[in-house]
Amino acid sequence: MKNHFTFTIKSIPFNEHYQPSENTRTTTNFANLARGQSRQENLRNTLNMINNRFNALAHWDNPTGDRYSVEIDIISAEMNIDTPGTGSAIPLIEILKTQIIDHKTNERIDGIVGNNFSSYVRDYDFSVLLQAHNKDSAEFSLPETFGDLHGQLFKCFVNSSSYTDNFHKPPVICLSVSSNKTYHQTENQHPVLGVEYQQDEHSLTDDYFKKMGLSVRYFMPPQSVAPLAFYFSGDLLRDYTALELISTISTMDTFQKIYRAEIYNANSAAGKSYQPSLKHQDYSLTRIVYDREERSQLAIEQGKFVEEHFIKPHHALLEQWSSQYAL
Repeated sequence: MKNHFTFTIKSIPFNEHYQPSENTRTTTNFANLARGQSRQENLRNTLNMINNRFNALAHWDNPTGDRYSVEIDIISAEMNIDTPGTGSAIPLIEILKTQIIDHKTNERIDGIVGNNFSSYVRDYDFSVLLQAHNKDSAEFSLPETFGDLHGQLFKCFVNSSSYTDNFHKPPVICLSVSSNKTYHQTENQHPVLGVEYQQDEHSLTDDYFKKMGLSVRYFMPPQSVAPLAFYFSGDLLRDYTALELISTISTMDTFQKIYRAEIYNANSAAGKSYQPSLKHQDYSLTRIVYDREERSQLAIEQGKFVEEHFIKPHHALLEQWSSQYAL
């Protein structure tokens, strides 16, 4: 059953010349930044923010604050059903790969793969399946086996030769904390990740990522104003170097300042007890144009796309595979 699916990895640089390909997933984040009259300025400013954030965190042996820069590749994983090249491939997952340039030593250092996470099947689960399931319900509930297929597909990808031949460490996904939960500051502090937060119960996203084989911890890095959610397998604090972790923090803290300015570009930092809110008014805007409403619309469109081209036509195969797949 496992041999029904193979993966093809494609890579495109995310730089000031980035233009979304018509043949790959219409990502709800990066394509949004790369459209319109401000596209090049958007991209250039975003990359400058990432580099500045990286150097502020990697401040040792870096007196002028310009020792490092970060290069980013958008990694698209296409899943081929039965036989590659038959035309039955779907752009399943999109993640980011960071690479660190040390201008003092002229070294190129691998960063972390993962960071951002986009998935057609997740769009389907949250924007189509979950919405339809609760449409006429007075009380919110989850469909049976919600997230099971997506979790198994993700684990299948991470354990595939396509992933292990290209990437040497498991992915780390870094997302916004949930606005539905309260986070409590702990005494634990990491020199790079910052102050750790905990919450009493997992969010829906936390549980969804758990089915992908990923645990979660929440840290507020130095000079940040809100904790980030880090999803990982293994040991987050031990398995990755300081520079690797900084590459993820600088990249995703920057994107969250753009996407979730009310939380991550707030004018005051999270306290010991913290509940994020997108209704918060005391925040600053970046100079980067971002259309949050379009992002929500695209999630629905892409969820319907995967329903039509993947879920429905391959329903029997997916159901059989999902019931038998085990790592």
